Amino acid sequence: MSSSHLLEKELTRLKERILKMGTLVEEQITASIKAYSTRDVALANQTIKNDHQVNKMDVEVDEECIRLLALYQPAAGDLRFITTAMKIATDLERMSDLSEDICERAIELSEEEPLTKHFQEIIDMAKRSQEMVRDALDAFVRRDAILARRVCSSDQFVDDLTRKVFTELLSDMVHDPTVITRAVRTSFVAKYIERIADHATNVAEVVVYLIEGKIIRHTTV
Repeated sequence: MSSSHLLEKELTRLKERILKMGTLVEEQITASIKAYSTRDVALANQTIKNDHQVNKMDVEVDEECIRLLALYQPAAGDLRFITTAMKIATDLERMSDLSEDICERAIELSEEEPLTKHFQEIIDMAKRSQEMVRDALDAFVRRDAILARRVCSSDQFVDDLTRKVFTELLSDMVHDPTVITRAVRTSFVAKYIERIADHATNVAEVVVYLIEGKIIRHTTV
C-alpha cells in the first residue's frame, strides 16, 4: 500500500478520535448544565471525575498528530487537517474543563437558596452554546464551511445574553447584599457557558481554515 493510502487511513482514524472526544465533551457539557439546573451534586461529582477521560484523549490526539507529522511529512490539505485536529482537541479539552467548573459552582449553589430570577436566561445561553458545539463538530465532519460560519455568527447571541445577565446580577447585589455570594457564583456559571461558546467558535474557525485555507480569526465572518 502506498504511503498516500496509508496516510489517508491514518487521517480517517484521527478523525474518528476527534469525533469520539467531541461526543464525550458534549456529554460533559450536558451533564454539567443538568447538574447546575437540578442542583444534582452526585451528577456534578461524577462529571468532574469524568474529566480525566477527556484529558487522556487530548494527549492521545496530540501524540498521534505529532507522529503523523514526523512519519509522513504531509503537505497542503493533509497538513491542514492534522493541525486542525490538534487545535480542535485543545478546544474540546478546555470545554470539558469549563464543564467541570460549572459542576463545582453547582455543588456550591446546592447548599444555598436558589437564585431563580436569571435561571432561564442562563439555560438559554447553555442551550445555544450546546448547539454551537454540536454544529461546529458537524461542520468538521461534513466539511461544511457555511455551517461553521453560522456557528461563529451565533456567538454574538451568547455574548449579548452574558452581558445582560452580568448587569442584572450586579444590580441585584447592589439592592440586596444578602444575594452577593449566590449572584457571584451564578455569574461564574454564565461566564463558563460563554467561554464554551467561544471555544465552539474557535473550532468553527479552524474548520473554515481546513476547508478554505483561510484564517478568519479576528475578522468579520
